[in-house]
Amino acid sequence: MSRSSLSQSLLDRFLRYVAVDTMSDPHIIDQRPTSCGQLELLHMIERELHDLSITDTVFDPNGYLIARIPSNLPDRVSVPTIGFMAHVDVADDVMGNQVKPRVITAYDGTDIDLNDTYQIAVAENPDLTAYIGETLVVTDGNTLLGGDDKAGVAILVTLAEQLMKPDAVKHGTVELVFTSDEETGHGMDAFDVNLLTARCCYTVDGGRRGEIEAECFNAATVEVTFHGIPYHLGAARGRMVNSISMATTFIAALPASESPEATDGRYGYYCAEEMEGTSAETQLTVYVRDFDYEGLQRRIAVLTSLGTTVENIFPGGRVSLSSTVMYRNMYEAIREDPKIMEAVWKAGEQLGLPLEQKIIRGGTDGARLAEMGIPAPNIYTGSHNLHSRFEWVALPAMEESAQLVEAITAYWAEVSD
Repeated sequence: MSRSSLSQSLLDRFLRYVAVDTMSDPHIIDQRPTSCGQLELLHMIERELHDLSITDTVFDPNGYLIARIPSNLPDRVSVPTIGFMAHVDVADDVMGNQVKPRVITAYDGTDIDLNDTYQIAVAENPDLTAYIGETLVVTDGNTLLGGDDKAGVAILVTLAEQLMKPDAVKHGTVELVFTSDEETGHGMDAFDVNLLTARCCYTVDGGRRGEIEAECFNAATVEVTFHGIPYHLGAARGRMVNSISMATTFIAALPASESPEATDGRYGYYCAEEMEGTSAETQLTVYVRDFDYEGLQRRIAVLTSLGTTVENIFPGGRVSLSSTVMYRNMYEAIREDPKIMEAVWKAGEQLGLPLEQKIIRGGTDGARLAEMGIPAPNIYTGSHNLHSRFEWVALPAMEESAQLVEAITAYWAEVSD
């Protein structure tokens, strides 16, 4: 099947971007961004935007690029500025560097062999059946692909290309925001929201075709430190307190029915994410998620109470606990301005795209941006099996997403302040 020029532009950009090593590192706390490749890709994007005659750009060495596309409306016409956002980093759940993508030009509907060990099975990926004869991009089975969120990056740069054409749709000022370290949860820590003038900013960081997301988890990270009493093992009876035993007791007490692997829909969870230590001291990181903020606070209180219980079980041992709210449910800001979602549904109707609203069992930079005062719903990119070696991206869905964001800009051009 021949590709449209829009589709080809998206594919070329996506393949170019995934070749840049941008895996972020959540363990680095004194460097932003956490990997040099992220700056490399941001510079590449800036050069490409300049080549499109977009010169109003701001590059922040903390890992942010903002580009402003001027309105093509008459000066007397005043419409809201809107934004779109994507992140350049990829996760570290599996290796995210040295990505070697493979393009399947006409998918035949069968299981996809990635290498001698791994395959993408149709039985586990029923969405594949919608793309028979279409173009897919997969991995070689050794790394993730990077659709999260380089598919979004490719869509936004292609949007810029479309809006700078002489025959572009009528649009007001559009701000494009490219961020880094989103996967660490700290991507917006140093972001200067005062650089934006947008009324809203749609993140293009979603998954399967047609999904629009306006609600996400409230998220907290709880750091728990178990302080034991080390002693010679041969004379430990009645004297030693093993901090590892304290930590495992704490983890074992977390409700199994409220873990990520046991929940879906609107159910929140506790997740023991990482542990390191010795018998003297052990550090545990627990992720806490809930769609209601009060529920998030209750879960944090449960962990605090559990720490006290572990202290009582291990006399002489101590448990210290600190919590940080990483992001809030973005719907709190979105619901204050109904036109933000109306723009999405109207654009979808115009294009004949079947859209459906979903919730995010996770979060985006948009959740952080919403806390800063700029509502930010999330739009799909056609990516599947994110953060895994089984990741695949459907090019037709990417093209639809690019058409959707363009139609959203056209809708806002019809809305006067």
